[in-house]
Amino acid sequence: MSDFETDRRFATTLARGLSVLRAFRVSDDGLGNAEIAERTGLPKSTVSRLTFTLQALGYLSHARRHDRYRPGPALLALGNIASAAISFVDLSETLMQRLADETGTLALLAVQDRDKMMLVKTWRPRAVASIWLEPGHRLPFAGSSSGHALLAALSDQGLEKLLAETGEDRLTPERARQIRREANGQLLSRGYVIAEPSDYFAPGIHAVSAPFHARDLSEPVVFTCGATPADLSLERMRDEVGPSLKTAVGDLERMLGQAPCRVQNGN
Repeated sequence: MSDFETDRRFATTLARGLSVLRAFRVSDDGLGNAEIAERTGLPKSTVSRLTFTLQALGYLSHARRHDRYRPGPALLALGNIASAAISFVDLSETLMQRLADETGTLALLAVQDRDKMMLVKTWRPRAVASIWLEPGHRLPFAGSSSGHALLAALSDQGLEKLLAETGEDRLTPERARQIRREANGQLLSRGYVIAEPSDYFAPGIHAVSAPFHARDLSEPVVFTCGATPADLSLERMRDEVGPSLKTAVGDLERMLGQAPCRVQNGN
């Protein structure tokens, strides 16, 4: 349990309602209360009350009796507002689609979502087949290039907050700091991060990542390029895709008139 959750100002019911909304993925054809309960870890009775309330407020839709819940119009409006308010999202569209097309990799934007990295945007290469990951998919911190890049870019306070919230078995404080030191070294020497392929959480994916610290957000986000090991060898990550990703993120920083993402001290 995080320090926030023990604070008397923390609204537990609100947090549970938001966890229900986070349970939905792009590939879902709606979710029932039982599936939402399984994904959130909440009791089914609690989920039933929350989905009823969220439906009444327009954040979920439920077209008919016994139908499954789907994101509602109020949630769509919030998403559009957030996308417009966070300036770098629209600006990154052309850069990341070009990067995906030129490298033949899936480009993606990942953010910290409590104890995981969550994909919030993906750009598929238009000329070739690629791995299939979609917005809403979650990655572990340990053993993913996205997670390692985030650990390197977080402030000391942000790292301590993450460690207090995460239940990831592989991410002990000692392991997190080791990853942070190694990823910092890569960022300083290369400008991008590659998790050791032999330690990667999914053997069918290779990926290279670079953090980005937007003025609109309090913590960094991560841009990543990924593909199968056959299409994205370690050598190709180092010699071609990593440098291209670094250039794309640098171009985005220049378009926004901001300095490169800060590298922390690695402690």
